Amino acid sequence: MKRLLAIIVSILVVSVGLSISIDQLSKSQGITSENTLNLYNWGDYIDPDLITKFEKETDYRVSYETFDSNEAMYTKIEQGGTAYDLAVPSEYMIQRMIKEDMVFKLDHSKIKGLENINDLFLNQSFDPNNAYSIPYFWGTLGIIYNDKFVNEKDIRHWDDLWNPELKNNVMLIDGAREVMGLSLNSLGYSLNSKNIVELEEAVKKLNLLTPNVKAIVADEIKMYMIQEESSVAVTFSGEAAEMLDENENLHYVIPEEGSNLWFDNFVIPKTAKNKEAAYAFINFMLKPENAAQNAEYIGYSTPNEEAKKQLPEEIIEDKQFYPDSQTLKNLEVYDDLGKNYIGIYNDLFLEFKMHRK
Repeated sequence: MKRLLAIIVSILVVSVGLSISIDQLSKSQGITSENTLNLYNWGDYIDPDLITKFEKETDYRVSYETFDSNEAMYTKIEQGGTAYDLAVPSEYMIQRMIKEDMVFKLDHSKIKGLENINDLFLNQSFDPNNAYSIPYFWGTLGIIYNDKFVNEKDIRHWDDLWNPELKNNVMLIDGAREVMGLSLNSLGYSLNSKNIVELEEAVKKLNLLTPNVKAIVADEIKMYMIQEESSVAVTFSGEAAEMLDENENLHYVIPEEGSNLWFDNFVIPKTAKNKEAAYAFINFMLKPENAAQNAEYIGYSTPNEEAKKQLPEEIIEDKQFYPDSQTLKNLEVYDDLGKNYIGIYNDLFLEFKMHRK
């Protein structure tokens, strides 16, 4: 028993020693909680030069971690293992995190540059008056097509995906909200519908799309479209921008009857230990020159109106990625539908995927 106790004590001593050593190493490198910003963002979603610039201008060090889905981000923040000071969730997840008291209400007196954001992208339903979040990027869900195989006039609406001539040629993004949403929009319904009859009608229509569906995937869509292994795909505008850069025959269309308008915004999680650094980074990214540099690097649409003035004309005049106000009026933001309806959407989407087999 005494020997066992001695072993346990030894383990504890070693553990404490390692913890102290790591802490001392961090401090020797100038890394402390007081001067470090723990930033949690999507992968490859900021110009690395901007992080370097921020560190030089502010003397804060940036610890940068990435996630590949809102759900993964949510789970890690909920678990509380890492004290993230700033995160970049999407609109429906922001709404959920607000409901679950996972993010701080912002002190707008500490935010400089919010006036640079276009009013169209402020005061959205998921965060009235931007009490908890600040816009970072925005975009749409639409259709990308290759003009070598598809005529421009034949891809204007969601219904065009059901054209028999597209047999085994349509790539779908692997997302329940996105695929169920496009079917709902094609029927004239809201992509946030909680009407069971409408949802069942939407999945029945999707089942009729099965002969045209080549695959339901995620990042692989880029490869398929760039290498011209498929003629049409459903994807997000930012992903489409990358594809267009690699293949001049590709074009992106936002269906006229409606689609998704998405937002990725900064929030300060309740795990934050350095809120001052978080505010400093938000203010840094609200500066027009920094937002413009980031938009040009990433290829997504900036909500910063002053930044747009610094972008090349061919970018800001491209209606594929900066649609006019009339098109924007037909777009919807995803609502947090709650666990029950999210489960229904997921089940119906799974039914559609099983129907393909």
